[in-house]
Amino acid sequence: MTTQTPARTVPTPSRPAPPARRPRRRGNRSPFHPATWTPAVAVLLLLGAAWTAVAAEHPYILPELGEVGTALVTSPLVFLENAWRTLRIALLGALIGAGSAFVLALVMSEIPVVRRALMPFAVVLNVTPVVALAPPLVVAFGFGMTPKVVVTAIITFFPVLINVATGLRSVPPPVLHVFETLHASRLEVLLRLRIPSSLPYTLAALRVVLPLSIVGAVVAEFVTAGSSGGLGTVISNAASTARLDFVYSAIFCLAALGVLLLGLVTAIEHRLLFWHESQRRASS
Repeated sequence: MTTQTPARTVPTPSRPAPPARRPRRRGNRSPFHPATWTPAVAVLLLLGAAWTAVAAEHPYILPELGEVGTALVTSPLVFLENAWRTLRIALLGALIGAGSAFVLALVMSEIPVVRRALMPFAVVLNVTPVVALAPPLVVAFGFGMTPKVVVTAIITFFPVLINVATGLRSVPPPVLHVFETLHASRLEVLLRLRIPSSLPYTLAALRVVLPLSIVGAVVAEFVTAGSSGGLGTVISNAASTARLDFVYSAIFCLAALGVLLLGLVTAIEHRLLFWHESQRRASS
């Protein structure tokens, strides 16, 4: 009898596995990378083309971009001096409004009776048109810088108050229980827990109110009689004489001031909130 030997199976050589692709990091992309600035430049070019087309057909609505640039180049001191006056009013008003709102939010978080007593009046102040308050402020404080600062402070007060009050109450309960277990005083809880927890809310409010303070300063310059300077006064005087190039030059200066303040707050936020989850996600 012949025995049949089983056929050998020749193993086929295995192909090497393809190398794993590394995940693309999008958060660390350089601001000089083309993918970062190309969309913004494309939109800017489209807006410039639309502006040029409208200005060619309706010069009484929009001036030529060259005329706006000529006004900025030929009269730089006019715009710089008035921009500084507007910025000074905006910063001083934001400092008073945001500072008083922060202190009041601290008091409200520690004394609930104060919150129940003053919050309705803060809401009423927020919904009151600030333009209507300007003439009485001129009567009360005169024609100087004081009524403009007060108007700007009123505009920036309520957003900071609401955000800081919300941030002070957003403490995680487990962390608060740990502080209570360690017998921490109310002052220690406030300084070491509540205020650091409210920093993201406070800086988010500042990102809104600092550019908004420029709007408040310009509105105050519009409605305050006897205004001696500022970009709002430049716009008002240029519009009365149909100098659209000066009007839009002043508007561009206001936009640059708003972007500058927003960038300043964003840089401070990145520096102070390096430990926060939002900043970690942005840098990952």
